[in-house]
Amino acid sequence: MNDMTRRTVLAAAALGAAGAALPASAQQGSGAASSPAAASSAASGQAPGFHRYKVGSIEVTVVADGARTFPMPDNFVVNVPKEQVAAAATGAGMEAGKMTIVFNPLVVSTGGKLVVIDTGNGPAAFQQSNGAVGRFHTNLAAAGIDPAKVDAVVISHFHGDHINGLLGADGKPLYPNAEVLVPQTEWAFWMDDANMGRAAGGPTEGNFKNARRVFDGLGRKPTPYVHDKEVVGGITPIATPGHTPGHTSFVLASGNDRVLVQSDVTNHPALFLRNPGWRIMYDMDAAQAEATRRRVFDMAAAEKMRLQGFHFPFPASGFVEKDGADNYRLVVVT
Repeated sequence: MNDMTRRTVLAAAALGAAGAALPASAQQGSGAASSPAAASSAASGQAPGFHRYKVGSIEVTVVADGARTFPMPDNFVVNVPKEQVAAAATGAGMEAGKMTIVFNPLVVSTGGKLVVIDTGNGPAAFQQSNGAVGRFHTNLAAAGIDPAKVDAVVISHFHGDHINGLLGADGKPLYPNAEVLVPQTEWAFWMDDANMGRAAGGPTEGNFKNARRVFDGLGRKPTPYVHDKEVVGGITPIATPGHTPGHTSFVLASGNDRVLVQSDVTNHPALFLRNPGWRIMYDMDAAQAEATRRRVFDMAAAEKMRLQGFHFPFPASGFVEKDGADNYRLVVVT
């Protein structure tokens, strides 16, 4: 994490406090239309498919999108023998020889806005997986959240499990009244025809095609955002590259309370937080992704900052502690 990003993280609490003192019109930030329903929760309590907690005056709802279990690929971790990775997965409670990845998008109610951060695998994946994934919208309904009342959808990066839920199984937008905000660096990379040409026949070709499918379905009209500047009151994106070129995490801040939404800085914590030097097959720049992991987790541990992870076991939240000289562990909170 560079100096600018670190200053952004440390200043986020002050930003949140300042925002709380401003009139509602000055807190709009992203330019999305304001929704009166966004200021308060549509439903209270907890349920198996969603979990709520507060960050100062901000309400965070973790909404489960499901889990995908598959045979452990030989190169799932590209720099560690499969047997060692499989043993760690089994030790974390997974079926022998299998890997389970979970998906946990967020809904954030902040400053009169209702904001979705990442969208899960989407309703089409629900049909294709027989309901294993793509449960986000079902669980949104259970949480009393109407997609038509979402003001903004903020995307961390362009992998399918984060953007496919922008569209329904029919290919139509699922958030008809929301401004869709995307990282400027990510948009520039995936929408570049020369980059797509160089990816032909390689492992990222499908990602290029899928990103264009999704954003063509939205008329290619997202709002690009830059890092280290609030996109919505209380939500500040920070650059955490490596997983993808424009991969983004977010600081949620209100008063003196903060949460770091680490997106895909790491995948399952039992494997990759415990072993930050393990390089997962999904990271586009593995060396950069590892350096990002270590910087982010060093900062989170030193600042005792709560962490929210897209692929962490539900409800996907906890605090990071150092575990020896080089490794970390997650202390789960609910």
